[in-house]
Amino acid sequence: PGDVVTAMNGKTIEIDNTDAEGRLILADALCYASNMKPLAIIDVATLTGAMDIALGQAATGVFTNSLTLWHHIFQAGFNCGERMWRMPLYQHYTEQIESDVADLRNTGKKRSAGACTAAAFLKEFVDVKHWAHFDIAGVMDNSANAVPYLNKGMSGRPTRALVEIARRLSANELD
Repeated sequence: PGDVVTAMNGKTIEIDNTDAEGRLILADALCYASNMKPLAIIDVATLTGAMDIALGQAATGVFTNSLTLWHHIFQAGFNCGERMWRMPLYQHYTEQIESDVADLRNTGKKRSAGACTAAAFLKEFVDVKHWAHFDIAGVMDNSANAVPYLNKGMSGRPTRALVEIARRLSANELD
């Protein structure tokens, strides 16, 4: 804690919690992907235990800057039986990752809303009109038999939804 690193896009990040290292790597991956100028970016990660606490195994938590992309995500999940739940990306969460010594902190100033502040952090590294982050910490396994037709263990969720999203986007315009 206390170190400051520079991301691929030049933003500086105060390392407040070394257990939140995955989002640093994902930040650079999002910068790299944004440089390719895609129509949309969807990233998938078991980013926070906070998402598991918020939604459990019932639904994938989705953060997005695009209502159009959200409609495709929601409908794709509905079509294939994988629940998607849109989570907020309020400015409040961005303010929680402000730093006195860098552009951003890698965690929020408080423990509350950990999944939301993590997504707000990632959003700072995306430079495309349509982006979504799936936090799959809650749905990655089926240990509680939340989905009766899946075996216990790793679930593969939301793979079916991602395939359906790709199918939908290949047939429809985003703008």
